[in-house]
Amino acid sequence: MLADESKSKSLRRHGNRLLAQIPVEDYERLRPHLKPVPLDYRAVLYKPQKAIEFVHFIESGVGSLVHVMKNGSAAEVGTIGNEGIVGLPVVFGARAALSGVYMQVPGAGLRMSARIFNEQMNLSEPLRKSILRYANAFFNQVAQSAACAYFHPLEMRCCRWLMMTRDRMPSDEFLLTQEFLAMMLGVRRPSVSTTMASLQRKGLLRYNRGNVTVLDRKGLQAAACECYKATKAEFDLLLGAPD
Repeated sequence: MLADESKSKSLRRHGNRLLAQIPVEDYERLRPHLKPVPLDYRAVLYKPQKAIEFVHFIESGVGSLVHVMKNGSAAEVGTIGNEGIVGLPVVFGARAALSGVYMQVPGAGLRMSARIFNEQMNLSEPLRKSILRYANAFFNQVAQSAACAYFHPLEMRCCRWLMMTRDRMPSDEFLLTQEFLAMMLGVRRPSVSTTMASLQRKGLLRYNRGNVTVLDRKGLQAAACECYKATKAEFDLLLGAPD
């Protein structure tokens, strides 16, 4: 048993929690098709109403699911990190989506053809079930975020997003611009500046030219709204608590 566990771990040299949960034999079928790629700031993973050619398993960084209105206004409706997959519409048979995904926090990940991924899903019931369970958790995150924006004050919501971002990164320091924070929170940039200044005064973080350094992780979590714990608990139940 120990030898099998050692072999399993040696085969999964990546940082994506969803991939780590699928059966070894399924991962081994995917592995030859997974290409490591950098995920730079603003990298487009798929565009609105355009064919989704690839799915991505983020290892570090945060992807932003963004919906653009006719007048050009954009709103973030969900985020994807190392807990999931970018490209859920193809799982349900869609070739394109109304929203697009691009990187709000740079990192790295694994990319594979959407066509091949769908073929592999059709070959494996365990893989399909794992992906569908993640999809359910992701849709619940989107619903939680909608309620959060309605009920919770700005600073609590900001702490929630900062904690969710920190959980997906390898260190306490990461890039998160005021532009993206404003989109995440649904407010104007001056409101973001005021909120981040308040969090700095409280000693929770340092923020300089888009670079965030979390100084007091426990304090930041305590200042976040209940939605942070609710979303984290659901993904931890699905994927296991991260190390």
